[in-house]
Amino acid sequence: QVQLVESGGGLVQPGGSLRLSCAASGSIFSSYVMGWYRQAPGKQRESVATVTSGGVPSYADPVKGRFTNSRDNAKNTVYLQMNSLKTGAASIYYCYAIQLIDADRYDNWGQGTQVTVSS
Repeated sequence: QVQLVESGGGLVQPGGSLRLSCAASGSIFSSYVMGWYRQAPGKQRESVATVTSGGVPSYADPVKGRFTNSRDNAKNTVYLQMNSLKTGAASIYYCYAIQLIDADRYDNWGQGTQVTVSS
C-alpha cells in the first residue's frame, strides 16, 4: 500500500496559482499511474490529471494548458501546478496512486485538500 498526504490547498484569487503536493509514505516506483481528482459541492468527482510511472502526464479538457502534473520518484512526491485558476465553488482535490502488483490492482487515495478560488 501507498499512504498519500496532500498539501498546498487554500484560498487564491482568480488568475492566481497554487501548487499541490502529494507525499507518499511508501515508494511510488511501483505506481503505474498517479494523479488527481476533484469534487465540488453537489457534483460528482471528476478526474483532473494523471501522470504515468514514466512521467507522461495527461489532463482533463477543462484544465489543459493551465495545470501541470508531475512526479518525482526519488522524493516519492507528485505535484499539481495550477495556474490561471478560475472562480468557482470550493473543490476538494484528491491525490491517488494505482499500483499493479502480481496481476492485482491497488487503488490508494489521499484525504484531500481544499482549493477555493474567490475574489
